[in-house]
Amino acid sequence: MFGGGPAQMTQHSDTSKKTPLFDLHLQLGAKMVPFAGYQMPVQYPDGILAEHLHTRQFAGLFDVSHMGQVLLRGPGVASALETLVPVELESLPLNKQTYAVFTNEKGGILDDLIICRWQEDSLFLVVNAACKDQDIARLRDNLPGLDIEVLDRALLALQGPAAKDVMQVLLPAATELSFMTGCAGELSGAECYVTRSGYTGEDGFEISVANDHAVRVAEAILACDQVAPVGLGARDSLRLEAGLCLYGHDMNTDTTPVEAALGWSISPTRRSNGAKPGGFPGSERILQQMAQGVSIKRVGLRVDGRAPVREGVEIQDEEGNTVGTVTSGGFGPTVDAPVAMAYVDAAYAAVGSKLLALVRGKPRPVTVAKMPFVPQRYHR
Repeated sequence: MFGGGPAQMTQHSDTSKKTPLFDLHLQLGAKMVPFAGYQMPVQYPDGILAEHLHTRQFAGLFDVSHMGQVLLRGPGVASALETLVPVELESLPLNKQTYAVFTNEKGGILDDLIICRWQEDSLFLVVNAACKDQDIARLRDNLPGLDIEVLDRALLALQGPAAKDVMQVLLPAATELSFMTGCAGELSGAECYVTRSGYTGEDGFEISVANDHAVRVAEAILACDQVAPVGLGARDSLRLEAGLCLYGHDMNTDTTPVEAALGWSISPTRRSNGAKPGGFPGSERILQQMAQGVSIKRVGLRVDGRAPVREGVEIQDEEGNTVGTVTSGGFGPTVDAPVAMAYVDAAYAAVGSKLLALVRGKPRPVTVAKMPFVPQRYHR
């Protein structure tokens, strides 16, 4: 879901905000770029390829403090938020997370987010950086009976197979968590809220901590031999290999969760035959698509050759008819080959379908492939 990558980087702006780790990034030799209103590290001296492979083999530390962190409090908080998202929240257990999307009246996706039950009457939300202002406004406009607090906190993501070894030293209780659960704890003397989650397809943890303690926590994690700092560039290639959507590219206000191959995120209770069918924006169209199918669908693509295909490239059938468009594409260092995601006509969405990507006027063979492109290693 979260954070994005180079595709969302903006031109330089003197008004860009800085995360609490800005000075640390500079000390580590990061190349900084404006991204979603913040100065963020795109890479460190070892480069994007090395950072990507280090995360897959050991562990990478990401600064995702630009994301929005929001706390909703009040009686009936879960049922109230259910009016904006197609997930079951009333029965969400304490310290359990769920993936969700904000939908509009057409069934399109306004943003994707993570929701966690912090307490019986409170929910903790993490929303995308580029969408957080509109998300917060939407919450305030539609949930006037709740206390809505925007948390000014840092957020760090420790990702990779060695992440559990690092946490075993720094916060052992976190290693008892399963995927998409969380706990409060103390890391390097700082009170944190830690979840076992991430945006790379690897096992890992996300750590919410007060701004004043962020550098101390980051330095404690980076002091572990298996950890390297990782920037937005590798974050993008890691999530692409994992088949994870980037908001504004692989999904937007015109695509529904069903078209985006996110139908699994519609809770059974919110479906047509569920205990609480519909009741969220765009539910009529979304539930109709779940029953009757869609005309377009997000798919993975394997690309012949070594050169990647990029966002916006036209997809054709073997007769030269346009049947889709690439929404994310790049070279996958782990699979050692270019990979992409695209929306294609449903008739061509089956795994194994042979298509063509029109790159600089020349057709290149691509094949619809199962996602993720690398095995998921979440700790379930």
